[in-house]
Amino acid sequence: MPLPSRLLIPALAAFVLVPAAMSLSAGSGAPRAEASALAAFPPEPAPVGVAASSDTAVFAGGCFWGVEAVFEHLQGVSSVVSGYAGGTSPSPSYEAVSSGTTGHAEAVRVVYDPARISYDQLLQIFFTVAHDPTQLDRQGPDVGTQYRSAVFYRNAEQRQATERYIARIRDAGLYREPVVTEVSPLDAFHVAEAYHQNYLVRHPNQPYIVIHDKPKLEELRRRYPALYREQG
Repeated sequence: MPLPSRLLIPALAAFVLVPAAMSLSAGSGAPRAEASALAAFPPEPAPVGVAASSDTAVFAGGCFWGVEAVFEHLQGVSSVVSGYAGGTSPSPSYEAVSSGTTGHAEAVRVVYDPARISYDQLLQIFFTVAHDPTQLDRQGPDVGTQYRSAVFYRNAEQRQATERYIARIRDAGLYREPVVTEVSPLDAFHVAEAYHQNYLVRHPNQPYIVIHDKPKLEELRRRYPALYREQG
């Protein structure tokens, strides 16, 4: 979505749009998984016998504001940073990425402890809460390749785990439409501008956040209570 659509919403909209959005569009930010299939799709088991360490995962699932917020509310995650991945420009800016000409996707870099939360658990949150993996080159109102669904793997283990998880989703019939998530090696991750970081916490009443992102946090809390934590 062009820069003014997300960032320059008039303050008056908060008073006019938010009440209507909360009553008419509650839950619109969560993925549209089939309820019966989701009920039979249990949470991934917690890691057992894994030594404490630090690892990194990179996901793209539309606007990074909400994806960042989802992963920030997970036990075992120590850091989430919004940025850009998958493109060719060596120093992408938000304006350039938003033009759709750099090849980048809005993405988040997640630093986590594999002893507390596994990569498979992160994948489950990504595919069932953080975004809708069946939407091609868009998420909700945001359209363009910069909003594509993607997992940028750092090694063969992450690639294999992602491909295996996508196959599980397909075999379980979790979504009516096919998963279109790109699975690509991570060449570079570029940290986004400071005003994008921790955006939901700093702008909790922004209409875009209320309509599209806060429902994801409620879904995370409801569906995966053992993983959910309040952001501290």
